[in-house]
Parts: sequence; C-alpha cells; structure tokens
Amino acid sequence: MKRVQELKPIFNPVLHENLRDMVSYAAMEYDQDTAFIIKHKLSRKEFTYENISFKRFRDEINGFGTALLKRGFQGRRIAILGNNCYEWLLSHLAIVGGLGISVPLDKGLPYEELESSIVRSSATAIVFDKAHKALVEELRDSGNTGITDYICMDEIDGYESVQALISEGQDLVEAGMDDYMKLPIDKDAMAILLFTSGTTSMAKAVMLSHYNITFDIYSMMQVEDIRHGDVNMAFLPYHHTFGATGQLLMIAAGATTTYCEGLKYIQKNIAEYKVSVFVCVPLLIESIYKRIMSTIKKEGKEKKFQTGIKLSRLLLKFGIDKRRKIFKDVHAQLGGNLRYVISGASALDPVAAEGFDAMGILAYQGYGMTEASPCIAAETAMEHKAGSIGRGMPGIEVAIDNPNEDGIGELIARGPNVMLGYYENEKETAKVIQDGWLHTGDLAYLDDEGYIFICGRMKNVIVLKNGKNVYPEELEVLIANLPYVEDSMVYGEPKHGDEKDLALCVKITYKKDVMKDNYGVTDPAEIEAIIRRDIDQINGELPVYKQMLRLRVTDEPMVKTTTGKVKRYEEMKK
Repeated sequence: MKRVQELKPIFNPVLHENLRDMVSYAAMEYDQDTAFIIKHKLSRKEFTYENISFKRFRDEINGFGTALLKRGFQGRRIAILGNNCYEWLLSHLAIVGGLGISVPLDKGLPYEELESSIVRSSATAIVFDKAHKALVEELRDSGNTGITDYICMDEIDGYESVQALISEGQDLVEAGMDDYMKLPIDKDAMAILLFTSGTTSMAKAVMLSHYNITFDIYSMMQVEDIRHGDVNMAFLPYHHTFGATGQLLMIAAGATTTYCEGLKYIQKNIAEYKVSVFVCVPLLIESIYKRIMSTIKKEGKEKKFQTGIKLSRLLLKFGIDKRRKIFKDVHAQLGGNLRYVISGASALDPVAAEGFDAMGILAYQGYGMTEASPCIAAETAMEHKAGSIGRGMPGIEVAIDNPNEDGIGELIARGPNVMLGYYENEKETAKVIQDGWLHTGDLAYLDDEGYIFICGRMKNVIVLKNGKNVYPEELEVLIANLPYVEDSMVYGEPKHGDEKDLALCVKITYKKDVMKDNYGVTDPAEIEAIIRRDIDQINGELPVYKQMLRLRVTDEPMVKTTTGKVKRYEEMKK
C-alpha cells in the first residue's frame, strides 16, 4: 500500500457536528447577508430579483420543519423530487434537522426506476416541484408506493405548498412552539438515503450521516478558497452528493447562491449574476472554454491571444499577475468576477484547465464518490498539477492499494466522510468497505511529486494477450478534444484469427451540426473518413499496443446514466 500525502490546510474553519448546527452558525455569522438570489419571471421580458438572507433561510427551515412536526411527520422518510431551487434545499435541510430521513430522487430516472427507489427507501411522503407533477400523480395513481402525503415546492391547485407550510410553521414558532428546534440529532445515524447512478447494475442506496457530510465540508473548507461574499451558481443537481455537498459548502462559507435557468443560458447567467465561484462537471468547463476559443478565432484575435498568454506567463515568473487585465475581454464575457471553478465527476481536459489558468481563472479538479460524501482528493491554488486530481483531503487517509510494477493500483480512502454502508445490502457493503477502507474501484498512480493520477475504472481495463493493460478513459480524454465528438467509448473485441487476443475499438457519437458547420459535410461516408483521419493522427502519437484499430461511427446518442456517464455494459450489448 502506498500512502498519499494530504493537502496542507490553508484555512481554519469550524467543524460542525450536524447540518442544523451548520445552518444556525451561518445565520449568526452572516445574518442579513444574501444567501440566495431568486429570479421571479413576471412575463417573457420582465422579472424581479428576491434576496434571501442567511437568517431568513434558517428561520424558514425551522418554520417548515415545525409545520411537518405538528402534522406528525417525525420519524418518517420523505422523498424529494425536483429541479434545483430554494425550496428543494430548504425541504432537505428541514427533514434532516431531527425530523426524519431525506430521500433525494434523481429527476432523470425512468418511471420504473423512480418507483423502485421510492419503494426500496420506504418513503411515505414526497416533496416535489410542478415540473414533475404529472410523474408524481402517476406514482400516486399506481398505488405501488407507500406515499401518503404530497407537498409541492410551488403553488399549484390540489396540493399544499412548501411556502404555505413555512408560514403555518412560523406562526406556531411565534406562538411559542420550539419543539422542532430542540429535536435530538444523532450525528452518526443515517440522515440521508441516496441512490447511486450505476453504469452497470441496479443503483445502490447509500446511507449518509450528518457527520459524514459536515466533516467532508470541514475538510474542503480547510483548503478550498471559497470566500464570504462569493457568488455561486447551483448548477449540479442537488440529488447528487457533489451538487448537494458543494451547495452546503457555500452556505458554510457565507457565499451567495443563484440558480441557472438551463444549460443554454449557463454563460448568460454566469455574467448576469457576476458569478465568482462555480462547481460543475468537466464537460461544462470544456464547453465554455471551447466557446471562448471559438469566439477568439472568429474575431481573428488568435495571434493577440497567444501573445497575451506568453506575456502573462513571463510576468508570473517575476511574481506579477496581470492575467485578468490582459484577458479582460474574456472575463467580460463571464461577468468579470469568475475566479474559481471546481470540477468533478470525471477527468478534466488539461488543455481547458491550463487555458483557464493562463487567463486568470483557477480551474481545478476534485475527486470523490457518493460513498465518500463525496470528496476524497482535490487540487488547490497551492497544490495542483494539470491532469491530476491533486492530493488527499485533510483528515482523510488516501492510498494506492496493491500497486503493480508501474505503480498502478486501486485508490482507497478512509475517514469520517465514508458512508455508513449500503442500505439493506451487507454483501455489497462488505465488497467496498474492508478494514475501514473504502475501495473506489478506480485505478490510479502517484507521480514523483506525490500527485494522484486516475487511469480508469478497474472493471473497464482491457487486458491484452501480451499482458499490457489499456485504460479506455485515458484514450477517451484524447478523443474528447475533437470538436465534433459528443461521446466516445473505447473497448476490446476479439481479433480475427486470434480469439484469445483483443483489438482496441472506439465507438464515436458525432455532432451533426458541427460536422455540417465546421467541415461542410453531411454524407456519412465523408464524416467517417474525417473521423478515421483524426483517430489515425491520435494513434500516431501512441504506443502500438494502445492504438485503436477499429472504428464505429454514429450520430445516435449512447445509453447513459443521468450523470452523463456512458453505460458501457449496455453499449457492449448493443
């Protein structure tokens, strides 16, 4: 076993025992400062902005929790289904504030999987938004779940709303009912039941405690430069730990949260709210970076941009940072305040990371999984390296288990952030938690400076007849740089004449609009010829055993999880 060096703490935050304490601390520490900015559309072109303070946020959580307690919801499991919004987060924190267990549901699941998740969780109530009203009514009419109470995040006919219950509860609190605020919280007991988005099998239900999450937040706050007064945009879905814990980190740090109106409005919203910090997935960062570079190219400013890069790097050698001034036009496209982007869920393209850094925007990777609440390792402003996932988080032990002759082994972690286990699944729990160590299933190695580099999933490794290991994800990162690639999957197929050996294959889903607009082609044969040429060029820079010999090209989307990961098993069956 090879131990990973922990990140050096830079800050000294407060470690909270539970999420209620964390919210109360934020209400006292930041008081009337803005916790949330809510945009209300009055018409197509008219809208208003509502600022919600940290104190009001805490008081409304207490109001909603009090109303639910008065109605007999204590001890129940309550599902939450909907898009990111203020009411979603408020409901979640009210439920776990001593009342019951929160069951966040993936809004992207097919009906059958959604129904199965509710049944498996034993949820008896659901909080939902109006966008999912039809789906919730289908669940209700089926009679297959144990749901008896339905609360809507919005004001719609036929359902009680979150806001109405907040008002009801706040009236009770003003009348002297403080029972909800005094409910005991066991920091080490299950508070959240969260379903993973598996790529090969039925989703497992992860049991997380208050302390799992508050310790992970504490660990992140020691090293990540999230400041009081920062403006964050909650883009990642709250029903995933990366989105939810990232949001709770913002509350603990005193940052303001805004909401994105949709993927196509992402850059507009970043500029509109003057977002300064942003937690997202690599695809989004890479997309924004490509859009910036495309604009530079269209305006004929490539030479000027490259000159700026050289100048900024030269000045940095002398401790002079003029990047934001040199690239002020780029920053203006993003509202002028964006300074820090944290990426997770999959590998971030080093070209995009280095490109943003060169322009004065820090774009660093975090690494984790639902079972670790989720963060295990990360880069920081002080400790980072392109292509790596940084080092282990403070207070969380990280190691490379059973490394081979190349130093590659399974990444494992141990700490207070590791889940309680899989719900009603001791067999699967025992597979991933051994002697207190969480086995991630990811293969990794340490470089000479102790930075962690992920190779890929253990189950995806392609073992060739000559004993060489090929990690598909390593090749897929290279392929993703091609502008027309929507998705790619590298896999092995038996060689002709030698069934015991494998030939590397790649399946690529291309973007028809990019092929038409950028290359002027629509004919499938011409498109395949372009892709084959580019794959051959990539192959020319690879060792022979890593070269992709077979190519499949399509414009049909691949089967994916709701987090956007390709379901390799399903694709292989196809």
